[in-house]
Amino acid sequence: MSRPLPGAAHTPRNILRLGAAQLVFLETPPHAAVNETVALAAARGAERFKGLVNAVLRRLAAKGKARASAQDAPRLNTPDWLWKSWSAAYGEAVARRIAEAHLAEPPLDFSLRAGDPAEAEAWAARLEAEILPTGLLRRKAGGIVPELPGYADGAWWIQDAAAALPARLLGAVSGKRVIDLCAAPGGKTAQLAAAGATVTAVELSKPRLSRIGENLARLMLKAELVAADATTWRPAAPADAVLLDAPCSATGTIRRHPDLPWRKSAKNLPALCAAQQRLLANTASMVKPGGCLVYAVCSLQPEEGPAVVARFLDANDRFALEPVAAGDVKGADDFIAGDGTLRSLPCHWSERGGIDGFYIARLRARG
Repeated sequence: MSRPLPGAAHTPRNILRLGAAQLVFLETPPHAAVNETVALAAARGAERFKGLVNAVLRRLAAKGKARASAQDAPRLNTPDWLWKSWSAAYGEAVARRIAEAHLAEPPLDFSLRAGDPAEAEAWAARLEAEILPTGLLRRKAGGIVPELPGYADGAWWIQDAAAALPARLLGAVSGKRVIDLCAAPGGKTAQLAAAGATVTAVELSKPRLSRIGENLARLMLKAELVAADATTWRPAAPADAVLLDAPCSATGTIRRHPDLPWRKSAKNLPALCAAQQRLLANTASMVKPGGCLVYAVCSLQPEEGPAVVARFLDANDRFALEPVAAGDVKGADDFIAGDGTLRSLPCHWSERGGIDGFYIARLRARG
């Protein structure tokens, strides 16, 4: 265009964006994309822009893909606040690999209710999936989840491979009492219940807690469900283990939520970190002497991971970091950081389709 659209021309601007997305990225046939988008301009009160929309889209049909291929897509799709943060934390080369991973459609991961390896082989065949090193199944193809084999029978639930790691750090939980804080959407509650634990799932949101109950019923699993604020709630008695998957910026899940970087900013972090600190402080009283506390966030931001745990340990000498050793969690050795915590990045397992970003620390209450 020789000059930009008027500032108030929001409708034609968004119509042009829709047309550009179809032509450049969605591979819609040019005649269909152009004709339908011009018709949309007429239908949406932008009649006087029809000629402009037609001319711009015809030019894009001829040259748009070449221009897009010359752009630095990973960098353009990453806001400055995240690029700078990841470059400082992991180095610019890794920051670029993280950003590249966000451009690919994520696969679908399944946790099986039964942990029998033979059943895993059978379900992998039925779901057209591979068995991951951690034991979950991964399906590259899409599909409507409730229509996939085994959904109605409660044979599995959807859970990213990284989201399944925090519960694994608790070790053998059969017969133990475990509290799952901030439990929604319920994948970790299901893991613990399937492993034989007596689980109390605590969630602030009543609608989300109801969803957990529905999923457990489908899976034929049981847990005590408590609607409460985990920063103030206390159990009747301390538990053998507590799992806290704290609310966070969720920057480790951008490949599943590509709008997230543009809805949040670095200004959100102080309030989130303060809430995480309050949650951990209250959680400390819920763990028996010698018991285990696992803290996790699906965030790539160091402020929400190592920094929160360090402040907690400085203020609470009853707990110590229990480093994760090779072999502690099946298939997770590649994610062990130098301090013994787990750190998965979206660029890990790139040959398998990536993985969500998580930070996980295992803490042990002194006996």
